[in-house]
Amino acid sequence: MTRTTDARQKALATAERLFRTQGYAATGLAQILEESGAPKGSFYFHFPGGKEQLAREVLEAYGARTEAGMRQLAGRCENDPDRFIRALCKGIAKEMEVADWGIGCAAQNLANELAPSNRDFADALAAVFAAWTAAIAEVFAARSSSGTAQRRAMALIAALEGARSLARAMRSAAPFDAVVAQFTHAK
Repeated sequence: MTRTTDARQKALATAERLFRTQGYAATGLAQILEESGAPKGSFYFHFPGGKEQLAREVLEAYGARTEAGMRQLAGRCENDPDRFIRALCKGIAKEMEVADWGIGCAAQNLANELAPSNRDFADALAAVFAAWTAAIAEVFAARSSSGTAQRRAMALIAALEGARSLARAMRSAAPFDAVVAQFTHAK
């Protein structure tokens, strides 16, 4: 009989939380193992590439989950760009506030630390950001040309990532309010 364990999922969830709160370099393998309860042998069975493989899998899961969330939000907002932007900013700000402003974006944190020196990781990050851009561009496409929708979507992602950094430092949703003010039509 095959023994099943949730050590892999626990390691992924713990690593994501730690990468989002303290970053990649500040997160040690010993901390991941201790906080996840995953045995060291089990960890290397699931992640033979070590911490970097774990980070890559965290990025893939986080990226896919975030993209799916954006697409679901677009549907709930009936692809109305202004409603979408307001809801997206409000949701991110609320998540950060609940975490006492200590949680960031896993992709952003990994990009800041790994992309400059690791071309393969940079490519994986670029793919995640491209998928998010495409999801948001679909919302903007009804009111813009394809090229304009793509550029606006990329600008929104850049603004959101910057707003996350400012919100952490300011301990405030004000940066997200600024993004809403700049990216929506006044009503």
